[in-house]
Amino acid sequence: MKTLQLLIIATAMNISAHANTLTPAKDSTQATVLQSQSGKQVELQLKSGQSLSGKLTFVGDSVVHLTALTGKEMYEATVTISDISAVVVRTAN
Repeated sequence: MKTLQLLIIATAMNISAHANTLTPAKDSTQATVLQSQSGKQVELQLKSGQSLSGKLTFVGDSVVHLTALTGKEMYEATVTISDISAVVVRTAN
């Protein structure tokens, strides 16, 4: 029983340590915020009102690349950074 409790505690601590957070600095840009989320699951709210979510795999000078789009796991997308109005990430409480 103690082994199970220790396993649960270790798992919870591991999840907390890998929590996704946004910590923008005063001089942050959309590109720097996106770069800090590279390799993580994000949702991009576009200026058109549409949203895309997936794994952020690349942040370039003017575009970002998402893979494993939510609901469309066999698809990928590139989005122009200037078309992004918000970056939404899931964080642990």
